[in-house]
Amino acid sequence: MLQVLQQNKYLKLLYFQRTEMEKWLLLSCLFSLLLEAARIIITGSLLFAFMPWNLFLAFVPYYISSQLEKRPGWIENKWKFVLVIAVWLLFLPNSFYIITDLFHLEFQEGSSRWFDLTLIFSFAWNGLLLGILSIRQIEKIFRHCFQYKNEFLFLLPVMWLNAWGIYIGRFMRFNSWDILTNPFELFADIGYMLIHPFRNIYPWSMIMVFAIFMTIIYMSVKRMARAI
Repeated sequence: MLQVLQQNKYLKLLYFQRTEMEKWLLLSCLFSLLLEAARIIITGSLLFAFMPWNLFLAFVPYYISSQLEKRPGWIENKWKFVLVIAVWLLFLPNSFYIITDLFHLEFQEGSSRWFDLTLIFSFAWNGLLLGILSIRQIEKIFRHCFQYKNEFLFLLPVMWLNAWGIYIGRFMRFNSWDILTNPFELFADIGYMLIHPFRNIYPWSMIMVFAIFMTIIYMSVKRMARAI
């Protein structure tokens, strides 16, 4: 049976030709999607139907960084490299944003809280994995290009912008594509935060805490990967 599956050209491309890490990531994402499908079938509710879309958005920065690794021409072309990194930074917060979907955890008639917790956390975990892997790919490219020694010169600005993007998405309710569809309102709100930092203590506190938290997560995973 396994040999038959391995000979299928679509499964080869989607799964069997992937690295061990990518295989486990695909299985983990599939588990999340199956949980979502089971919840919809059992409860008849579409309450968490947005989670697969959020997972897709979390995949976008990983796809961008993976393509950048495979295309050295993009790196050698300065303007193309800057453009790709800008788009990557724009979509990166979507990977870590899913953590905040835990806000939606509450008792719902017809469902179990433990099941909903597992469902949301599984999506959040996959988002974290995609974000961590994507940042690691870009970090290796930056280290090769700029030959810096202190990894935090890259990591801290990225995580700070990442946390800021999460705040903009969760609390200001903007999306990544609003930079094109609604730029004036977006930049007006961002400008207000920058011009009046003391009137925005709550947002800046959240951004700082999230930036530190995500840095700790990333460095912990990175160090553990070296230790194993």
